[in-house]
Amino acid sequence: MVKVLSVKFRDNGRVYYFKPLNGVKKGDTVIVDTASGNAMGTVCEDVKEVDGERVVTPLKSIIRIATEEDLKMAEENRKKEAKAFEVCAQKIVDRNLLMKLVDVEYSFDGSRITFFFTADGRIDFRELVKDLASYFHTRIELRQIGVRDEARMLGGLGVCGYPYCCKQFLDDFQPVSIKMAKEQGLSLNPTKISGSCGRLMCCLNYEQDSYDYLMKITPGVGSTVKTPEGVGIVTDVNLITGNLMVKSKDDDGIVYKINRKDVKILSRKKKPEKQKEEE
Repeated sequence: MVKVLSVKFRDNGRVYYFKPLNGVKKGDTVIVDTASGNAMGTVCEDVKEVDGERVVTPLKSIIRIATEEDLKMAEENRKKEAKAFEVCAQKIVDRNLLMKLVDVEYSFDGSRITFFFTADGRIDFRELVKDLASYFHTRIELRQIGVRDEARMLGGLGVCGYPYCCKQFLDDFQPVSIKMAKEQGLSLNPTKISGSCGRLMCCLNYEQDSYDYLMKITPGVGSTVKTPEGVGIVTDVNLITGNLMVKSKDDDGIVYKINRKDVKILSRKKKPEKQKEEE
């Protein structure tokens, strides 16, 4: 186990680990050492221990708690970023480049400006870099990002009404599959299961473990169960509430609702071999 301090940059969900520094606590704004030079971030957790396999060694250091001068410099950088965005957007139009500018980031010391953009394919932006370098007289970096990264940077509200998970707390993007939507009983209409970025919603992934557990303890449709009313066949399932619709095997064929905790599974319906192969 390794002791670390967790730091976030620019209010996104990704967390980076740094070597603890005496006196630094959750909520402090700090100057840290990164591979790209010094940067300003916010400590989002007090010192904690994490598995050494989750840590990229050697850990970078926290240099100091941010001073008033550091905060003023960061504020000036934010103002410069707004101007740089306007300049770059106009030069993209002038060059007739098929790219969308998403965000601009000044390095803490102002020695580098990074422009983030999206595009459908590869873009030859060498002339654009020359234009920007001659205008700003500093190091210029253009970085192409995906639509998920764009959503993380810009933020917004998801279909659930809450801020994007990637903006709030997700450390990294994980693979999401249509199979997850099927197992969670969601509509397979792309507009219903896609986030604002156009990709499958990230919440399908981190909710899947809960659904996997619920599917283990819940009889599926077609399963034979024993209930206080007798033996029946499950015709419908609500994994979240645990309520089942069961059709009696008696001649009357009555359908009634009962909770999974009140039934005993006699046999589960087996998936067809073809369906297993497809999954």
